[in-house]
Amino acid sequence: MERFDILLNVLNIPVFYVKLGSGFLISFLITFYTIPTIIKISHRKNLMNEPEFRSSHLRKIPNLGGIAIFYSIAVCLPVFAYELFDLYKFLSASLVILLFIGVMDDIVVMRAYKKLIAQILVSALIVIVSDVRIRNLFGVFGIYELNYVFSILFSIVTFIIIINAFNLIDGIDGLAGSYSMICSALFGISYFRLGEYNYPLVILSAVIVGALLAFLYYNLSNYRKYKIFMGDTGSMILGFLLAFTAICFIDIFIDKKMPGIPRYHLKSAPVIAVAILALPIIDTLNVIILRLLNKQSIFQADRNHIHHKLLDLGLTHRRSTFYIILYYLFIVVTAYFCRHIDNNFLLVIIVALGFIGAYIPVMIRKFRGV
Repeated sequence: MERFDILLNVLNIPVFYVKLGSGFLISFLITFYTIPTIIKISHRKNLMNEPEFRSSHLRKIPNLGGIAIFYSIAVCLPVFAYELFDLYKFLSASLVILLFIGVMDDIVVMRAYKKLIAQILVSALIVIVSDVRIRNLFGVFGIYELNYVFSILFSIVTFIIIINAFNLIDGIDGLAGSYSMICSALFGISYFRLGEYNYPLVILSAVIVGALLAFLYYNLSNYRKYKIFMGDTGSMILGFLLAFTAICFIDIFIDKKMPGIPRYHLKSAPVIAVAILALPIIDTLNVIILRLLNKQSIFQADRNHIHHKLLDLGLTHRRSTFYIILYYLFIVVTAYFCRHIDNNFLLVIIVALGFIGAYIPVMIRKFRGV
């Protein structure tokens, strides 16, 4: 790889742009050409998603699309963003563990506590050993620098919540894939604007976008023989990687006063990260609140998710996904243009807009008298 970099320098071609374009393209192609094989094997071996009472599908659909997403990331990152594995030693190990647990759950359905143990292990590896953690809240709730032990615990809980939150929004065609792709693109653009020190994270975002773009071609297909879900494998890996990129994004704006590390300033960084990940965070929080109010277990499945409410209005999967994505892009834009106001006030605005979005379908149903 170093010889390749030297060759590009001699030819006066920016290495970064070659890596960025190649990472995106190869990730797309790997996913695009891997999924048909996975679909074929899934049909042959009956490795399918069985419809249940909450399901919005009436037929069995392959649900191992996450394997193709992992495959493209596992091939492209060591080639085009190998610096990430030097900086974060257990990043690859964490992804492999999530792959194993995800595939097991997609095939035989694991018990919740076993998945939770694996998620705690993965989160602890990346937080404690690789030191990817939330160190400062920039004045949110009046909190600035976090105590080391609290920082560790808070970061592990954050990883677990986001991993499971992305799993929960994966309920209709295109939603988890489209939203993850947009989140990755937003973080990637932010990293790019922050300079070349963050270029490996830009490439990571591009690789994820490439893989998801190819996945969505099949996930949104109208033909059953081409259709596939990402399953728990895909949603957990994407939730983990987006939690990782969000925490890295917040960490960039902490002045570490170390030589060779650029200094940036954005006091609203934690709130901007929350805004980008608003859909899974707000949806999960809303569902938990409703279950507690109804005196149900927070682990009991129901149809209180935002996408279920839109489907109940008679919308198709694609329209529901489009409206949800459009509304949460509005939240991100709002956060961006208000990024210089007080952090706590901005957080209140973001959370309020999130809950308003969650209840717009309910208000529409009441207005219709349904």
